[in-house]
Amino acid sequence: MTARLNLFGTPAATAAKAAGHFGTASRTLLEETTLPPAVLKLVVLRTSQINGDAYATDVWSKNAAHAGESPVRIALVAAWREATVYSDAERAALELAEQGARVADASPGVTDEVWARAAEHYDDDQLADLVLLVSLMNATNRMSVIVRQPGGAYEPGRIG
Repeated sequence: MTARLNLFGTPAATAAKAAGHFGTASRTLLEETTLPPAVLKLVVLRTSQINGDAYATDVWSKNAAHAGESPVRIALVAAWREATVYSDAERAALELAEQGARVADASPGVTDEVWARAAEHYDDDQLADLVLLVSLMNATNRMSVIVRQPGGAYEPGRIG
């Protein structure tokens, strides 16, 4: 499988410049947030899985492994509710990420209960970072799915 289109194929093109801004915003969040690194890795991976983005799922699972995340935690993120390997704080972030990613499925969005659970573990700045991270992942996942960016060839550490 090959991608339908390389969004960065013509660097001076409007789409390439705009997509680059998504990357810059994502890097800012990933590098400057006070959220625990494990939470970031779990959230971007789970959001990418929900959105069906093979490329991003490849990127974020490999990056998590490269950063020392355990294979069990990476493998079980899709079934985190039934897994015993996540903290309450990680569960709260994953639940917020799932509801934020499923807005496109005509769900009601993030419920007050889910927000309250997340607020028990994260301050307002961290909650804002989670909201923006999930939103950016939703957007970039959709770009990748639309152009059918294949997963499997990513080398860990190149992104994020």
